Amino acid sequence: MPGTRHGAVRDLRSFTDAHAAVAYITELYEGAVGRIRQRYQQFVAGNHTAQPTLDACYPYIGIEVGVEHLVTVARPAYGSLRNPGVHGTTLTRPDLFAGYYREQIELLLKHHRVPVQIGVSRQAIPLPFVIEEATADLDREQLRAMESVFYLPNLGQIDDAIANGTYRTPSGHPYPLALFPAQRADLALQRLYHYTGTDPSHFQGFVLFTNYQRYVDDFIAYGRQQVEQGCEYAAFVEPGDVITPNPRFSQGRARGRPAAHLPPMPAYHLVSEDRLGITLINIGFGPSNAKTVTDHLAVLRPHGWLMVGHCGGLRRSQQLGDYVLAHAYIREDHVLDQDLPLWVPLPTIAEVQVALQSAVVQITGLTGVDVKTRLRTGTVATTDNRNWEFRYEELYERFSQSRAIAVDMESATIAANGFRLRVPYGTLLCVSDKPMHGELKLRSMANAFYRTRINQHLSIGLETIRILKEGGVDALHSRKLRSFDEPAFR
Repeated sequence: MPGTRHGAVRDLRSFTDAHAAVAYITELYEGAVGRIRQRYQQFVAGNHTAQPTLDACYPYIGIEVGVEHLVTVARPAYGSLRNPGVHGTTLTRPDLFAGYYREQIELLLKHHRVPVQIGVSRQAIPLPFVIEEATADLDREQLRAMESVFYLPNLGQIDDAIANGTYRTPSGHPYPLALFPAQRADLALQRLYHYTGTDPSHFQGFVLFTNYQRYVDDFIAYGRQQVEQGCEYAAFVEPGDVITPNPRFSQGRARGRPAAHLPPMPAYHLVSEDRLGITLINIGFGPSNAKTVTDHLAVLRPHGWLMVGHCGGLRRSQQLGDYVLAHAYIREDHVLDQDLPLWVPLPTIAEVQVALQSAVVQITGLTGVDVKTRLRTGTVATTDNRNWEFRYEELYERFSQSRAIAVDMESATIAANGFRLRVPYGTLLCVSDKPMHGELKLRSMANAFYRTRINQHLSIGLETIRILKEGGVDALHSRKLRSFDEPAFR
């Protein structure tokens, strides 16, 4: 019988149509969530009696392929399996991922010519991933009663072993079909909202990261102008899920309440109906924030993320306001050392590099030798020590040996997590000071710099995304981001 090798999965059905498969996934998920909500209402009403195990588990998708079904020529970057056998994963939030699931299933059916199997896993859906406020303000006795009725998140079952390439499939279990099982994705969605102040449904396929509020101010002005006057974007979304619709798409009024206090890493979204719009996130300073937000953002499978922030220039010939296009990174951020060993190189994504350079030329009007002079391509050193200048003698020698041209605190982290989590990445920084050559970021100098460069730099980031979209998103997902035994899902 099909699917008997998928482990403890029930109600398996075979599908050769991606739309029908996603419809069944949605039916299974919504049924399970409905049962959790119904039981929760009973619990809130005072019924704390333990009952038989609640039948509310994540949907499962699996596929079984033989050697004869593997792709042998022109292997695509994703959507195909490298090894024969049974492959599977748990799924969540079809309301959010339906389009993504449909695309991946269509590719599997096309490349392997065997049906996919959809059923119910044995992994229970934790209550807080369905009703976020469920465990708020509970005393110990109430929490204990809840634990006897509902399933709560188990961090012992949530990790990045698949993405890190350290996962070993237990005997009798299917090989991984996706980088992120359902619980890992659900936890990321919860934390993404907490850190950015916006619902995951608003996030778009292209993401800009910055480390200064002035970029945000310019993006807000640009976003509001786009929905007021343009016809490309359907809405502009700000923290607190404040939605300003484009009247050309919807006659509704602005809705939502601005956040009383900005979240740690506020996000702003120019929403496109095809989800290929632009999200900008102010990650603030430091590699810890950069890792935190990209760890969670990756479950949404964006088509690319770019760092557009400031850096310290390390060469005497650089001027304040010059641009740095990173083609290599020195990783002294330390936050990813346990997930991605330092001996792993970070390759550049050719399509992203070309788009960034083309955007600089188009926006600045630079020509000829000025392009090479004012746009330096080279190594960026990322450190977790904001006061690295206090180790001047030691670092001068190291920077010289490495041929680094700039130093910052986030770029290598974002690039490394892009490589680790298979999200195309790129970095374009703007030189805001030259501390090794006496040009420090003093208040008066910084203000003059901000006035002349912020808007231009943001415009370059926006133009880069336009170029990447025009070239087609499939071209971005390079095989250099995929491992030997890669899960099929992008």
